[in-house]
Amino acid sequence: MNDPRHRKIYIAIAGALVAILVITVVLVRIKRNAEEDSQRTADREALGAPVVGASERITLTVASDARPGFHRQEVTVALPPELALRAREVLRALIHEYLKSDSSHPLAKGSEVKNVYLLSDGTAVLDLTSALVDGHPSGILEEQMTIASMVETISANVSGIHQVKILVDGKERETLAGHADLTAIIEVADINKFVQELQ
Repeated sequence: MNDPRHRKIYIAIAGALVAILVITVVLVRIKRNAEEDSQRTADREALGAPVVGASERITLTVASDARPGFHRQEVTVALPPELALRAREVLRALIHEYLKSDSSHPLAKGSEVKNVYLLSDGTAVLDLTSALVDGHPSGILEEQMTIASMVETISANVSGIHQVKILVDGKERETLAGHADLTAIIEVADINKFVQELQ
């Protein structure tokens, strides 16, 4: 056992095993990074290319968690002429505020509005990403404030919206994060009252 040749063989085998282990770890990381890149590309394609349009001033109704309430904030965004796309870009501007590091009402990374559909009866159907819902803080007030912020913002900037229905990745979900009901049609008039009470 003390034979130098045996020791060299053991050292060579141990070195080979360590090298195999390192290569395996590196390959797993490369594969994981490739899968994540592929998913990000798919997400970007699903959300579509940025919409080009004339820059306009819009008013966001922004929620604040520190002292629960809302404040109005004016921003300039590019808005296309098509009404449903305008509605989507208005909501994306709001979500962008919530994704900032100093947000007063932070949302999870990957939160986004995939699409907005406007029906002839004055209903706006909002299709949100699962990242927004799955990563949303649980709590009745926090959830209600997110919904109210979106409904108030879209109705203030796109005329003719009286009701809102929320979907997640094109499907109905029961709640936002365990409390706020997503199965019901939301009346804009009820949201107006809620926002006024917390201003």
